[in-house]
Parts: sequence; structure tokens; C-alpha cells
Amino acid sequence: MAEKGDSSMEGNQNKLSILMFPWLGHGHVAPYLQLAKNLSKGNFKIYYCSTPVSLDSVRGALARSSDGATIHLVELHLPSSPELPPEYHTTKYIPPNLIPQLFEAFSQSKSSFSSILSSLKPDMVIFDRFQQWAATASSSLGIPAVHLAIGAAAVHSFYYHLSGMRKTPFPYDALYLQDYEENPYDNPVVLKVMKDDVQHSGYGHFKLSQDIILVKTSRSFEGKYIDYLSALLEKKIVSVGPLIVRAMGEDDDSGILQWLSSKSRFSTVFISCGSENYLSKDQMQEVAKGLEISKVNFIWVVRFPQGERVSLGEVLPKGFLDRVGERGRIIQGWAPQDGILAHPSIGAFVSHCGWSSTLESIHFGVPVISMPFKLDQPLNARLMVEAGVAVEVVRDRSGNFSSQEFVNAIKKVIVEKSGQEMREKAAELSEKMKNEDEREMNEAAEQLKKICLEHKQK
Repeated sequence: MAEKGDSSMEGNQNKLSILMFPWLGHGHVAPYLQLAKNLSKGNFKIYYCSTPVSLDSVRGALARSSDGATIHLVELHLPSSPELPPEYHTTKYIPPNLIPQLFEAFSQSKSSFSSILSSLKPDMVIFDRFQQWAATASSSLGIPAVHLAIGAAAVHSFYYHLSGMRKTPFPYDALYLQDYEENPYDNPVVLKVMKDDVQHSGYGHFKLSQDIILVKTSRSFEGKYIDYLSALLEKKIVSVGPLIVRAMGEDDDSGILQWLSSKSRFSTVFISCGSENYLSKDQMQEVAKGLEISKVNFIWVVRFPQGERVSLGEVLPKGFLDRVGERGRIIQGWAPQDGILAHPSIGAFVSHCGWSSTLESIHFGVPVISMPFKLDQPLNARLMVEAGVAVEVVRDRSGNFSSQEFVNAIKKVIVEKSGQEMREKAAELSEKMKNEDEREMNEAAEQLKKICLEHKQK
């Protein structure tokens, strides 16, 4: 059942074993894998459970890794159908309209997961928010379950208030989250979706977590929100750091990094909206016009929804690529985001502000031009503004923006004095985060070890 990620089994009998079980979204698979790798170096035997198609990308990431981590891969088979074949058992490749069916198929894998638990008998399960049933199944077998939350502590606190479980106002006015209820960033419907989701879940994923809750964040950036969330939930919140992971795609395109090396320091804008967010044709037109007007260097990662056959010529202004020439590069699909953000020529990151990308921007000390789409992204964007390391592209309530508003945001970060101030603050935050990273990971490992040993003694 378990597939070895390494041929060495020596000493495994004396190790505590942990089964990692993320949701099937790419933004969940990657941080769970990075935590698995970190824990495997801390004397834990790690199993990593997901669907075969998700594990394909995990195998690639492990093959490219040079840190010597040993991960044992475990396949979870979901019910298949003509509408939902095995290659759609991940949000990375599935058409958006089939996501509800994927959730349903995932929930129908409970018995398969229980069989895996009975066979492996791990000392702990680390589970994701969309499968509270995994924690229930673990507990029924006397296995402690701990939740790893991959979102910001501030956002989880805000959701808790949003759900109506706490009537007092959200305590940090500087974050100006209260007005989000009246003026959600991308669309008024988004707030209702979040509220319904929280009320439906009842925050059970937190309640079912044994003794502690792991959060993908850094105390250096979110200390006050970590403490506040701990008080709200009456559980210890343990930060595990940013869990920066090399992108799980193809090999790095050294050509783009070589091109970047020909540009001057802080002169280039990197544009990427994540693996599961897509600019509309109109939005792409405005971005292109803004890039042309601003005359900055740029790398633009362009993606289209699965199954859509669209050419760049259909969505970009006529003659755009010829006019920008050597000033810009467009990449379709995957790009070495970590390598690009780490490069000294990058001066700004135009981002959807998913939490992983947000933490990466801090880790690499790059100011952000925020263009969030949905769910927690607008709140993450506001966290960055509060920290003084981001500007927002001004948009209407439908999420639309003009090329001039895009240009204004670029100028604030690349051209004007405010950009230098943001870079200095970003560099300071980066240094603090890196200094905290190892300590936070060590503390998390000790907390998990303590819970496992206490249960073994019962």
C-alpha cells in the first residue's frame, strides 16, 4: 500500500510515524509536502496520502529535491466515473465546473482511508480542513489527529468572527477588515460564500485537532494574530513557518533566469496569479496596456482554465509582443517562481495574494502589487498593505480595473520613493522570518512528538 520514497528503512522501527493527508488542491498538496519533508528530517517516519494523480507531482518534487527527505507515498483511490476520471482527482487539472463532484468523490473515500489507517497504524494523522471525517476516523482507532491550517492566522480569526461565533468586533482596526463585510474586494457574493462555508463547517477541523493547531505562518509576521486565534479557539497555535517549497512543475527554465540577469536591480515586475486563478480577457488587455505604458521590464505567467484552447494572440492587444520586445517575457503555464522571486532584478510581484505566494514574497523580500480574486486572497492582500510591503490595484466591486490604475500601482513600487521604503520593509520582514524558521519548525516537531508519546502511553 505504501510506496517508499527512499530505499533505506533502517531505524524506522524506532521512529514515530505520521500520516500527512492534504486536500487535493495544489495549494494544499505543496505545503503539506514541505512539512512532511521537514518532519522526516526530525526523526519521524512520514507517510503522505493522496490520489495517484496528485502523487505524480509529489514524486517529481521529491526526485528534484536534494535535501535527502524520505517520504512514503500512499495512494488513495476515489470513486471514478466517466465525468470524473482519475486524472481529474486533483484541482490542478479538473475543469472548475466539476469541483463539486470532486468534493463528493473525496468524501466517498472515507472507507478507503479507514483501511489505510488500519493497515499503517500511524502514531498521528495531520489532516486538512475539508476532511473532518479523517480526524473522526483516526480518533475511532485511538490515533491522534492534528490539523494543519494553510491560511493566515488573521484570516482564520476573521472567519471565526464572520461565522457569528464571536460577537465582539475584530480587534485590529489597522487591518481594516471590518469594511470587508460591506465592500468585499472582488464581488459581494464572495463574502456570503465564505460565511456559509464557515457556518457549515462549524470550525470542526479546529475543534477535532488534538491539543494543538498547526498554522502555516511565521510569528515574526503574524504574532498578534496567532495569539488572538489561540485565545478565540482556546487551543495552542503552533506556527510552522512559511513552508517555502520549490514549485512542483517541470525543470527550471534557465533561459528565463538568464534573461532576468541582463536586467538592472529592482527593474523587473513579475506577474503570476497562481495555478488556479485566471484573468479574464478584458483584464489581460488592461494588464498588457499597463505594461506597455509603464515601460518596465516584466515576466508575465499566463494561464488559462483546463480545457480552454486560447492563443495569446486572441487575448493580447495586436502587436503587443513586438512593441515590448526584449523588455518583457511571457511564459505560458509553469514558471520557476522561487527562482524568479529570489533574483535581484525583481522589484515587484503582481500577485493574487494566495497565502503561499504571500509568504514567498515576504521570504524573498519582494514588495507586492496585489490583485486578489477570491476567498482569503483579499484579506491576505490587506495584511500586506498593513505591513507596508504592498499596494493595491484599485478596482470596482466586480473586480475590474483600468490600465491606468495598474500603471499607478507599478509606479508606486518601481519608480517612486515609496517603492524603496517598501523594499526596505520587505527586506526587514524577510530577515526576521528566516531567523524564526528553524526555531518554529523545531518547536512544532517537539509538540507533535509529545502528543504521539502521550497517546502511546495510554
